[in-house]
Amino acid sequence: MVGTEQSPARNNHQQQVDDEKLAKQKAIDEWLPITGSRNAKWWYSAFHNVTAMVGAGVLSLPYAMSELGWGPGVVILVLSWVITLYTLWQMVEMHEMVPGKRFDRYHELGQHAFGEKLGLYIVVPQQLICEVGVCIVYMVTGGKSLKKFHDTVCPDCKNIKVTFFIMIFASVHFVLSHLPNFNSISGVSLAAAVMSLSYSTIAWSASLHKGVQPDVQYGYKAKSTTGTVFNFLSALGDVAFAYAGHNVVLEIQATIPSTPEKPSKGPMWKGVLVAYIVVALCYFPVALIGYWMYGNSVQDNILISLEKPSWLIAMANMFVVIHVIGSYQIYAMPVFDMMETLLVKKLNFTPSWMLRFCVRNFYVAMTMFVGITFPFFGGLLGFFGGFAFAPTTYFVSVTKLDRTTALCNVASHLQAKEVRLILVGQLGLHCVWSVADGPLTNWWVEVNHHSS
Repeated sequence: MVGTEQSPARNNHQQQVDDEKLAKQKAIDEWLPITGSRNAKWWYSAFHNVTAMVGAGVLSLPYAMSELGWGPGVVILVLSWVITLYTLWQMVEMHEMVPGKRFDRYHELGQHAFGEKLGLYIVVPQQLICEVGVCIVYMVTGGKSLKKFHDTVCPDCKNIKVTFFIMIFASVHFVLSHLPNFNSISGVSLAAAVMSLSYSTIAWSASLHKGVQPDVQYGYKAKSTTGTVFNFLSALGDVAFAYAGHNVVLEIQATIPSTPEKPSKGPMWKGVLVAYIVVALCYFPVALIGYWMYGNSVQDNILISLEKPSWLIAMANMFVVIHVIGSYQIYAMPVFDMMETLLVKKLNFTPSWMLRFCVRNFYVAMTMFVGITFPFFGGLLGFFGGFAFAPTTYFVSVTKLDRTTALCNVASHLQAKEVRLILVGQLGLHCVWSVADGPLTNWWVEVNHHSS
């Protein structure tokens, strides 16, 4: 009799404990930056994706074309646009491919595809290399663009080290980084998207206005076959970096509301299509017109080749600064989410503004410090991107598809998920070789110089 009376009491107590855990989990999810707000519209995804993808790397595409040549260059640009659009569509479709569950973060989808632990080991390091690497590079890019703006507007002023401009750029992020979630940076992202379209338009229209340069040449610059190959691979790295942006797609889609009747993939895909139209309007004119006008004498930044008018170059550099401010925030938000999730869920810190203040200031300070210490970090990005940018943009999303695909059917028949891992590893290693541009190319040029 006593047992039958205690059993309902124990059940009620267990139910109360479970309810408390669910309530605590819900409160944490509402505090975290990725899941904190789910009321975004489709156009939010449009300018978030534009800001994430159209980086300052677009200005190096004419230089990449000079290393690729007309035929291979056009083919690679178009194929990259098509392939990355296809893999992005896959990511959007997979966001809610399990009924009743949303994969709000890139690594959550990796865990579903490869297993709870293996998914983390595969995806999280690559995602962090991408996102932290981009933040450091944009810290340097923002500082250098500020310096170019200053030097162009005031050529007679005292020379100021780029270190101080990086610190000025970082000071903006010490403020903006405390915006709580993705939707709260929508205004910043919109301004950045407009700026990316603006400085891209300046780059190709000013080049077109300047006209085809005298004695323009379109052949390969390298004097040896080996040099040509290294330059070609370097250009592949530039193109791969230009189309990176898939690392934050699921996090962007997580901000869009979803119901069984109206899943989030509808508005998200609409935004992606608009974003990719903007990408095409930025990339193709800059790459093709810039190369057409300057040939293989084009600089690695098309704005340097333009030189004049100075006011236009100054304006374009300021547009770059505004754009990379938004891009930094887009790539930093998933890192904030990872750090805050670890502290709150694993280490049991209490969610608070002070915790967020310390975490985000530490991250901005760290990226600023690395950017100041290694201002040539951008030269190594192609090498690190071989491990992360190309696999997460071109390859990993393909292997995450449902097992109805041919690749996953083979893996299922062999009873080996490792097949997918091996394929990704082979493609990733291939891409490391393809984009190990800066260190290897510079080393080869130096060797040839000394030997001659």
